[in-house]
Amino acid sequence: MKNVVVIGGGTGTYTVLSGIKNIPGIAITAIVASTDSGGSTGILRDEYGQLPVGDLRQCLVALTPGPDESNILRKLFNYRFTKGDGLSGHSFGNLFLTALREVVKDDEEAILQATKILNIKGQVIPITYDKVQLVAEYSDGTISYGESMIDDPPKGHDCKTKITRMWTQPNSKISARAKQALDGADYIIIGPGDLYTSTLANFVVEGACLAVSRSKAKVIYIVNVVSKYGETHGFMASNYIDEIEKYILRRVDYVMLNSKSVNDEILRGYAKERAYPVEDDLQNDMRVIRRNLISGKIVKRRKGDKVKRSLLRHDITKLRKVIEEIITEKLTTNLGG
Repeated sequence: MKNVVVIGGGTGTYTVLSGIKNIPGIAITAIVASTDSGGSTGILRDEYGQLPVGDLRQCLVALTPGPDESNILRKLFNYRFTKGDGLSGHSFGNLFLTALREVVKDDEEAILQATKILNIKGQVIPITYDKVQLVAEYSDGTISYGESMIDDPPKGHDCKTKITRMWTQPNSKISARAKQALDGADYIIIGPGDLYTSTLANFVVEGACLAVSRSKAKVIYIVNVVSKYGETHGFMASNYIDEIEKYILRRVDYVMLNSKSVNDEILRGYAKERAYPVEDDLQNDMRVIRRNLISGKIVKRRKGDKVKRSLLRHDITKLRKVIEEIITEKLTTNLGG
């Protein structure tokens, strides 16, 4: 049995977990950022003072058994209310996890109980149980407080500056179970997802980067398909890897990179948000696995969802195939090709 740890948050991690949960011979742990502060999650955080539940919900739902289309619990937990004063915009799963935490009076126990109720294939662990906000400093010295403010500030991004460092306020420490999972990992999968606010938000927690840097696990990084205005505008593939390696204090072993062109309809949609396909500048990097990794479907925002989300997703089946080849040491293409 090989131990596979997936680190991230949000839709990217959901996609990876949905793909790999049926790979035989692996035990899965999802480690989730604890800094989400937007949408339904942000409202519930403010009201109840709990850990952010949105990314936890997505990971729990991804690991439920059975196919997406026939799993009623998965549909129920992803259901988002579209009307009702104070209810519109909230997902059932977010409300369920919030209520469960109120009943059991403990964050860790609430997640464990949700794991049992959903009968998930693996475990889901917050990177920290500390109640914190994400803070980012930019190259001009300005500072943004809160994940949602970094991700989507009310006045928009001018993109004349870059994020130079991040931290949590107050300081936070890695949870014991997250550290234990990283210590015992055979493979660590990072990404895809918003580079700073979803992925690297995990590694600003004290002890997280050290645990990864000391781990004997092979590290797999899945590069984003498109850039994000305000976070990674102008980034090429090498820039993503440089930032990841700066935070995890070690070299990535495998880089998964999409090689399929994005269709014009999706490109036009992204161009409106000033987001563009990530350019492959890793021609001489022998760690790179180039495959068609994207889904052919254009993602439409669910009714009631007030958070901006990606139009294009990695394909669950395609991700699974490559990851399984890596884990079983049966890659069908040469690295670097």
